[in-house]
Amino acid sequence: MGYQMQPYGIQAMLKEGHKHLSGLDEAVVKNIDACKQLSVITRTSLGPNGMNKMVINHLDKLFVTNDAATIVNELEVQHPAAKILVLAGKAQQEEIGDGANLTISFAGELLQNAEELIRMGLHPSEIISGYTKAINKFGYWDFDVERFSRCRMVLDVFGLFLKTFQTVEILDELVEKGSENMDVRNKEQVVSRMKAAVASKQFGQEDILSSLVADACIQVCPKNPANFNVDNVRVAKLLGGGLHNCTIVRGMVLKSDAVGSIKRMEKAKVAVFAGGVDTSATETKGTVLIHNAEQLENYAKTEEAKVEELIKAVADSGAKVIVSGAAVGEMALHFCERYKLLVLKISSKFELRRFCRTTGAVAMLKLSRPNPDDLGYVDSVSVEEIGGVRVTIVKNEEGGNSISTVVLRGSTDSILDDLERAVDDGVNTYKAMCRDSRIVPGAAATEIELAKRVKEFSFKETGLDQYAIAKFAESFEMVPKTLAENAGLNAMEIISSLYAEHASGNAKVGIDLEEGVCKDISTMNVWDLHITKFFALKYAADAACTVLRVDQIIMAKPAGGPRRDQPAGMDED
Repeated sequence: MGYQMQPYGIQAMLKEGHKHLSGLDEAVVKNIDACKQLSVITRTSLGPNGMNKMVINHLDKLFVTNDAATIVNELEVQHPAAKILVLAGKAQQEEIGDGANLTISFAGELLQNAEELIRMGLHPSEIISGYTKAINKFGYWDFDVERFSRCRMVLDVFGLFLKTFQTVEILDELVEKGSENMDVRNKEQVVSRMKAAVASKQFGQEDILSSLVADACIQVCPKNPANFNVDNVRVAKLLGGGLHNCTIVRGMVLKSDAVGSIKRMEKAKVAVFAGGVDTSATETKGTVLIHNAEQLENYAKTEEAKVEELIKAVADSGAKVIVSGAAVGEMALHFCERYKLLVLKISSKFELRRFCRTTGAVAMLKLSRPNPDDLGYVDSVSVEEIGGVRVTIVKNEEGGNSISTVVLRGSTDSILDDLERAVDDGVNTYKAMCRDSRIVPGAAATEIELAKRVKEFSFKETGLDQYAIAKFAESFEMVPKTLAENAGLNAMEIISSLYAEHASGNAKVGIDLEEGVCKDISTMNVWDLHITKFFALKYAADAACTVLRVDQIIMAKPAGGPRRDQPAGMDED
């Protein structure tokens, strides 16, 4: 008679089907390896010469892009450690709207260097300590230090070192003098700050796109720039033409035709009806008994008279344009034509809200005589054909409007989608510069200077964490190395040239990717926003430290049964 072996330890504690990984080799190193694989995917898309990725998601939708935020969103990453890097990239995208690739790639480089230290014999806690000191050396969180110094628990949890907040930080020293005083309505200054972000998505076309986006943003910038809303700059993608055909419309571009035969109206008042332009009917069915032809005629006339009365009331209020959020009845349309009213139908409630914001109109629930305060105003509404597509252009050149539309033209949907992402990056950069307009040298000049200074800082430390600080400094080399490799240059030569220039005091020397040499970036006019760089490096370092703090992975059995197999194909015989 055989005896069945009873489970013991953690096997006895957890349900059947669980997974448990612990220790350096099983948990820490495997987590680092998963994060490295993710960063390798995004790293080759870093910079203006970054390669595109062809991603097909679970809905069979094709994405051809080098935008890291789009790539990681559509990859559906399953590994829990790699998900931490994805979340860091998403946090950067939500906070700034640009720099997600730098966040993920830099975090992957930090973890790769941490793995080397672990194999040398350093404990993860010593690496985390060194990384945290290095983080606080290149930048600081913008909060009241004295208030937080009273709360020792918060400082202990985050491992912040209060002494580093008292020093002059490296990243702040690299800020271009006078850049904090910026006029966000000065197109030249806006373009110079925006060009680097747009070039990373559309290299060679950044001058045209930056100029377009800058104009669109300046048009809708409120009196207090801090209240700038990225949703106020819209994008309309129309197939055909090229980038030189792209324009800006101060107002909206609707991808729909006017409902009636009237296609143009200028200097008109607008009435918006969210519930549709039609006669209201009860939900229950009714029966009408008609005895003769006269009763039938009177019944139809009564309905017509009611609809005409409503449309006439709208026309008498001064409105020349009617916008419907739902169906437009045939009889109502007939009387709109009679009273020379232009009728538009906007099915999307979000588009309807933007239309109201553009025109200053108030949407009414049902068809009725509008009050003068409920009416909006447009300079012109016209239906035009662009690239074989009929669109309605709503212009409002004079104040009161808060929507600007960038009309993009391109030969394929993929190109248009990529142009839209470049525009989004430009708009988000404008919002970021409204918060903090300070700039630092771009083209990897800032990263090399940070690497040099943090390396010098590591020599002053006496504990084991000095090795982690030195590896943190070495991780900054990932940016110039990747930029050079993506441009087909010799990375080692470029990095050694940069170090030589920076050692002689030229802190603004970066990589000129077009000529393949190191050059002063002030002559190339390549600048990065301080706030973008700071948050990208901070989120990356925090994500890396979070992964290094994990020493066990415990996964329960996934819910649900096995997936249903795909049905077998038919025999061809």
